[in-house]
Amino acid sequence: MKTNTKNIKVFTIIALMFLVLSSFKTNTVSPPKNSPVAINGKLQVIGNQLSNKKGQPVVLRGTSFGWHCFRPRFYTDSAVNWLAADWKCSVVRIAMGVGPDNSYLQNPVFAKQCVTRVVDAAMRQGIYVLIDFHSHNLYTSEAKTFFTEMATRYKDAPNIIYEIFNEPDKHATWIGVKKYSEEVISTIRAIDPDNIILVGSPHWNTDLDSVAADPIIGQTNIMYTMHFYAATHKSGLRDKSDIALAAKIPIFVSECAGMQSSGDGPIDSVEWTEYVNWMESKKISWIVWSVSDKNETCSMLTPQASSNGNWKDDSLKEWGKICKQTIQSLNTRK
Repeated sequence: MKTNTKNIKVFTIIALMFLVLSSFKTNTVSPPKNSPVAINGKLQVIGNQLSNKKGQPVVLRGTSFGWHCFRPRFYTDSAVNWLAADWKCSVVRIAMGVGPDNSYLQNPVFAKQCVTRVVDAAMRQGIYVLIDFHSHNLYTSEAKTFFTEMATRYKDAPNIIYEIFNEPDKHATWIGVKKYSEEVISTIRAIDPDNIILVGSPHWNTDLDSVAADPIIGQTNIMYTMHFYAATHKSGLRDKSDIALAAKIPIFVSECAGMQSSGDGPIDSVEWTEYVNWMESKKISWIVWSVSDKNETCSMLTPQASSNGNWKDDSLKEWGKICKQTIQSLNTRK
């Protein structure tokens, strides 16, 4: 029997197109009853306050995974499940590395697998999730490509928060970061008009005075990230942030910890407590760094910790125990 080569080629092309489109299928998992997403729904920014679907202030508290390209073993469904169920996290953050070896730039397929695995698990648990383009430098075209894919896949999911630039370094300027952010925001908004977008600022997200003097205009549901390490930044950064808040700049602390900004050294418990009290008083959402087993103070887990959660006290370093207790107590408070 003669084979119609032309028809086979057409069929093959259609099948491949279907597979590609299916890979970007919008995830619309219903959140479990009484989960953070079931209670709060799609988030919005009102004034300088993160708010729920009813317009009521909401404070998210949770953990960030470490760089996916350095510690991918914790990017598992079970780890997300444990953070939601045991630690009572209402949000987790995916630090998709951009720049180092084996990062998104060199291995985008693996990077996106890590991202979607955690996002989908967070959605099943009914918690919020930050998709963080974890870079210290500008990669505008790469960011637009990445967030086009993420927005296409998750545009209808109320869980999603886009963090479009982890930490612009000391060489960045607000003029450059603002231009980059406006381009990436427009790319996302062409697909996803509503979900929260987080914008960074120079000097590792501490130049909120530059933001306050020249904020992004013409966009809704955007917030600006502030990062602190309590042993380094202390009251000066809180004062600067208060000025930004007074100027109606919405702040989200997407990364913080209690030790030095290197991620190492002793934990400054006094300053950490000051920061937690300050964030709670201002109703600022915050995420601690990081779910990792690196030999440093800010990595919460020991090398013996399972990749799948179920972490007992002997799997937690001092910082992990502090984070777990703080998140549990505040997120279960009535």
